[in-house]
Amino acid sequence: MSAIPYHHPIGILPDDIDHMGHVNNSVYLKWVQEAVVRYWESLAPPEAVARHLWVALSHEIKYRRPAFLDDLVVADVIAEKVEGARAAFTTMIMRGEEVIAEVRSNWCCLDSVSKRPARLAREIVARFLPSA
Repeated sequence: MSAIPYHHPIGILPDDIDHMGHVNNSVYLKWVQEAVVRYWESLAPPEAVARHLWVALSHEIKYRRPAFLDDLVVADVIAEKVEGARAAFTTMIMRGEEVIAEVRSNWCCLDSVSKRPARLAREIVARFLPSA
């Protein structure tokens, strides 16, 4: 499938740095959460954004290289698949052309009022996966 990618700049803060002098592993989860939600907000229509919330079901992170305070880092996110209320995303944390972490995550879309799983309409899914 031909997914629409999203490029999310990341700012590394002094509090992100651990006792070993690089970005703490837990910070990557914060980055992925922010990047996937911004991806949703950038492509979904405003009424769909207001009507839906996303919760993470799982993350698998492969750390390739450490990140440091002065690094310029971005998260490149793509939707891999959407089935019903579930969606799979891949997020590549990049420093220039170098992959510093690869994250595969599964998410569940919720109705913002009932907080119950909500299937996404086909036309909304098509904004992320045009060939779906």
